Amino acid sequence: MIDPLADLSTEQSDPRYGQIDRLSTEQVARLMNAADATVPAAVATAVPAISAAIDAVADRMRRGGRLIYVGAGTSGRLAVLDASECPPTFGTDPEVVQGVIAGGEPALTRSVEGAEDDDAAGVAAITRLEVGPLDSVMGVSASGRAPFVIGALGEAERRGALTVGLSCNAATPLSAAAAHPIEVVVGPEVVTGSTRLKAGTAQKLVLNMVSTITMVKLGRTYGNTMIEVSAMNSKLEGRATRMVSGLTGADLTAARAALEEAEWNVKVAVLVIEHGIGADAARDLLAAHGDRLEDARSDGAAVGERATEDVRHA
Repeated sequence: MIDPLADLSTEQSDPRYGQIDRLSTEQVARLMNAADATVPAAVATAVPAISAAIDAVADRMRRGGRLIYVGAGTSGRLAVLDASECPPTFGTDPEVVQGVIAGGEPALTRSVEGAEDDDAAGVAAITRLEVGPLDSVMGVSASGRAPFVIGALGEAERRGALTVGLSCNAATPLSAAAAHPIEVVVGPEVVTGSTRLKAGTAQKLVLNMVSTITMVKLGRTYGNTMIEVSAMNSKLEGRATRMVSGLTGADLTAARAALEEAEWNVKVAVLVIEHGIGADAARDLLAAHGDRLEDARSDGAAVGERATEDVRHA
């Protein structure tokens, strides 16, 4: 039987690592570190393709679409990880960015044999999510050949969704199935075929770009601050407090008090401090400006003046 994976660059054996089992711990660590250092350069060559995909994804999400990652094995776990970080970082609904892994939830913590070879399951996953024309589906596969992922992309394309394919080999079937192919060719792994290494690192770097830059373009950051952060624990409460303090110049005590009044909405708290208005008025001001803080800050002075006049004439 002909092995369809035999010629993939990620499956080749690199002679530089042929005797790592005979080296010291530090020698192997240095070899791995040197190998990992080549990954950003490989990603850099794909930046034009990555950027084009992000612009297309952001355009659809701006009109109400979702971003759905689909992967198998390590690629699937990385996809789910990236999706799961969007709600706490950018304040998105969990439905807006989702990760789908072959084999379902059990595959997050252990290998589900054969799951990645089930193209019908990939089709079923897209059907179950009722993917439509405003959605974007990004398939992630180091080999670029996982049937589950290719099946999912095929069904997404049939439903009119935007399709993106991220692989770590050249001229892959996944690329052929995607409207926006992204190929980050990282070459052989330190441990032959272990694509959780350089390929996994490359995929995480690209996923970081896709989710982060998309959210920036959708206005879910303010400068480089996590303006939509969900303050769900003490660490995030502290981050939100420092953010409000930094944006307004208020001390930390005043910033925290404003956040508590604003139910930990950073943008509302900023307006409460800067313009001396209540949280409800700040929410109305934000809503009037499409939830854009910069516009609301510019108009807030006038709101504050009107409120002062109302009190003076009461």
